[in-house]
Amino acid sequence: MPESESPAGWAWFDRSSEAARAPDELCHDAAACLGSRHGQALLRHLQQLFLDRRLSPTATDAELRHVEGQRSVVSHMLRLVERGRSDATQLLLSKPWSRDLP
Repeated sequence: MPESESPAGWAWFDRSSEAARAPDELCHDAAACLGSRHGQALLRHLQQLFLDRRLSPTATDAELRHVEGQRSVVSHMLRLVERGRSDATQLLLSKPWSRDLP
C-alpha cells in the first residue's frame, strides 16, 4: 500500500466492526467448499487436531500462543461455514415460492 493511502499513526491497526465481518460471498463460498462430505471430514480433522488439543501444564508461553493461533484459524473457518449456511437458509425461506411448497 502506498504511503499516501496508509492511515497515520496506529489508526491502521484499528479495524471497524464492518471490516471485521467477512463478506457474504466469502461465507457462501466457505459453506459450498466445506459443506460437502469431504469438506466436513476436513473440518472434523482440523477440530480434532487443533480445537480438541490440550497442552500440558508445562507448556511454554510460545507453545500456548501458537496453539491459540491455530485454534483461532479453525474457529474462523467454522464461523464462515455456519454463516454461509444460515444466510443460504434465510434466502430460501424468504423466497415467495418456498412457502407454497408442500
